[in-house]
Amino acid sequence: MTEIVLTTINARYVHAALGLRYLAANMGELAPRTQIVEFVLGQRAFEIVEDLLALKPRVIGIGVYIWNVDEATRVVALLKKIAPEVTVVVGGPEVSFETGEQRICALADYVVTGWGDISFPKLAREILAGNAPAQKIIAGEQPPLAQIALPYAHYTGEDIAKRFIYVEASRGCPFKCEFCLSALDKTAWPFELDAFMAELEQLHARGARNFRFVDRTFNLKVAASQRILEFFLARMDDHTFLHFELIPDHLPDALKQTIAKFPPGALHFEIGIQTWNPEVQQRISRRQDNAQAETNIRWLKEQSNALIHVDLIAGLPGEDLASFGAGFDRLHALGPHEIQVGILKRLRGAPIDRHTEQHQLRYNPDVPYNVLATDCIGFNDMQRVSRFARYWELVGNSGRFREALPLLLADKPFDNFMHFADGLYARTHKTHEFAFERLCEFVHAHLIEVARVESSVATAAVLADYQASGARGKLAFMASGVRPRDNKRSTARANMRQARHVEA
Repeated sequence: MTEIVLTTINARYVHAALGLRYLAANMGELAPRTQIVEFVLGQRAFEIVEDLLALKPRVIGIGVYIWNVDEATRVVALLKKIAPEVTVVVGGPEVSFETGEQRICALADYVVTGWGDISFPKLAREILAGNAPAQKIIAGEQPPLAQIALPYAHYTGEDIAKRFIYVEASRGCPFKCEFCLSALDKTAWPFELDAFMAELEQLHARGARNFRFVDRTFNLKVAASQRILEFFLARMDDHTFLHFELIPDHLPDALKQTIAKFPPGALHFEIGIQTWNPEVQQRISRRQDNAQAETNIRWLKEQSNALIHVDLIAGLPGEDLASFGAGFDRLHALGPHEIQVGILKRLRGAPIDRHTEQHQLRYNPDVPYNVLATDCIGFNDMQRVSRFARYWELVGNSGRFREALPLLLADKPFDNFMHFADGLYARTHKTHEFAFERLCEFVHAHLIEVARVESSVATAAVLADYQASGARGKLAFMASGVRPRDNKRSTARANMRQARHVEA
């Protein structure tokens, strides 16, 4: 009999909620009475509630995150109207701070803040035994990691076959970057390595090949990193895909030697640069050796087969558009496969809030809480950067404009692409739902009319990109009789990019 339902609303089906599986693994004697049920953004709240109540639970625990808080709030509101006798418990990073300001916290019966691995099972026990606590806000207990049961047996066969398998060799972060909730951690705590490796072995034996490590600092402890990478090297096959988040300025030679052994398409590294500006770094308590980070990114691009994805954040306190643009150009010169341009968000509880008044940080009051203006970047320019970020995904990161992109960027990547973004928005007033053919036509027109690229060069580049995509339609500027030339260029990198962005 299901008395406890653990649920959340994932961004996409391919995401399997690691947090729910930790809760399930630590339910103890309540495990046989507990069930995980996951939903996906886009499902109607009424349908979610209907599915949940069909299980006749007494307790429903809901994982709440920045991407699902609006939908989760609607679900909780309906649950408390339709089935007020069911106890609703919410937890997760979005409801761990500023609980008094959130409708979902007011609606729920209980709010577990912080770590829930031990605290939620304890609360569920008390509720089912008729000893529900009087206080609504339950401060999550952070036990030693050895006391937390590992969750990986709770990945189903369907998860392994069709979804990303999220794992973590450590929790926490020793760094204090103020835009991140991990700035509140005192350090990073590793799970006992032998036990973790045994779980990896079991997952791999069951057929898991797509592993996403959620560690904030995978390469913090090189010996552990080495052991994990060597585990996968010894079991490498064509389906292996591994995602790690790396500290940019910490890549010892021993780790480089192991990374260099992986074949193309197997490794994906996400690297947070965020800003190259030393004054901004100091202001937000970010420690980063820029020269070493630059050296490491260059080595990864030139000496490894890994796919390199690097993050920059626009809107950090004290950074103006010129500084951010210079940082983009510096990063682009290193040649990472993807540059993600993000906009600063005010995550609930993150220390970045201490700069709000001094630097006139004005945030969106609704999800995703993105900064709308600062003392250095006004609202109009922040809107331009937001559109730059969206168009960069479509043109720069998509892998579909390998010939045309260098012509668009030329010798001033940030300025020239911003010019393109401004022009594209002026023509369309859209940031989404571009047909590929229409996008090719915009790129072609901009190259000739604005960038002053010779017509035959621009046409050849865009047609080569169009043909390489596999499209077989007819672009508007082909009416003159121009046809795609034979193009046999390799699509290996595009395939790697597609593997990375299955969830996008």
